[in-house]
Amino acid sequence: MYRIIADEPDFIVISKSANVHFHSQTGEAGVVAQLEQDRDLKLYAVHRLDTPTSGLLVLAKTAAVAKQFTALFTAHKVQKYYLALAKGKPKKKQGWVIGDMAKSRRSMFKLLRSKDNPAITQFFSTSVGEGLRLYLLKPHSGKTHQLRVALASLGVPILGDELYGGAAADRCYLHAYSLRFCYVDSHDVVHHYSYQDVPQQGELFQQEAVLAAIAQWHEPDALPWPAA
Repeated sequence: MYRIIADEPDFIVISKSANVHFHSQTGEAGVVAQLEQDRDLKLYAVHRLDTPTSGLLVLAKTAAVAKQFTALFTAHKVQKYYLALAKGKPKKKQGWVIGDMAKSRRSMFKLLRSKDNPAITQFFSTSVGEGLRLYLLKPHSGKTHQLRVALASLGVPILGDELYGGAAADRCYLHAYSLRFCYVDSHDVVHHYSYQDVPQQGELFQQEAVLAAIAQWHEPDALPWPAA
């Protein structure tokens, strides 16, 4: 269900498994409730991942810490990077996807041409096999299903994301790969944190070419991100 990545004094960083609910539902404990039970500790969610998405999550240990993290996420001061695999040739291999999002059918969202309050995603991609590309995604906003909609809008829905037309696979190939942020503790000391988590679920994520490409992106902040 999860792996502990770091247990800091004020917060815990975990890697959520794919196809694990964030919140408890259908009579089963979600990942937050399960971790609270395992640690006998009240935790506070400050961001979330969709059920099919795996990867890094921060959980605060107090309400005061949660308030600071919520402010950081709201102000987009947490640098987030995701990995995704998709089949096919995208409309563009790197760049930006920018547009408003609206609810569609079957719990889906769609990307609009308007940009009043847009979802903003920056991305790189590289070929990792015949007809298969790995994407490094940097969201600059926090819209529901944002990255899934972004890749679908490029004509390359995420592999295993059948809601958005992705080809069937052993999992939805979207993973929260890296988190970087500055945090001020109760003594007003500024700490710089950086966490990475190479995906461990999914046959395709374990392929040699994919792992080699991920290794090339081990310093995502330092990459030559495409200008808007």
